[in-house]
Amino acid sequence: MAHGTFVWNELLTRDVEAAKTFYASTVGWTFKPMPMPDGTYWIAEMDGKPVGGLMAMPQELPSTVPSHWFAYLEVDDVDARLKLATEQGGTIMRSSFDVPDVGRLGFIEDSTGAKLGLMTPERKA
Repeated sequence: MAHGTFVWNELLTRDVEAAKTFYASTVGWTFKPMPMPDGTYWIAEMDGKPVGGLMAMPQELPSTVPSHWFAYLEVDDVDARLKLATEQGGTIMRSSFDVPDVGRLGFIEDSTGAKLGLMTPERKA
């Protein structure tokens, strides 16, 4: 993957077990748990390779927000790209933060109202 390409998708859902059952039956995904401080993040795999993630809808989201897929775009520098996004009429939904063994992330709403995650993946030497 490279700057400007989509690198990850995750499902935020109010019923993780139903979603896991649906995708396992529909497309053949298997799931590997990844414990997190606020619950379990489920890595969806196809033929042993990660293809996406599933997680419970964060508590801070209103109950009116439906289950949905959220996409991440790889960028060369999350902090610089967040700044550029605001200069171009976007809004920072969540400032940059680090996820161990994953990379640096930040969330934006673009100038049209679409929400998107920005990620600078951690590169292993």
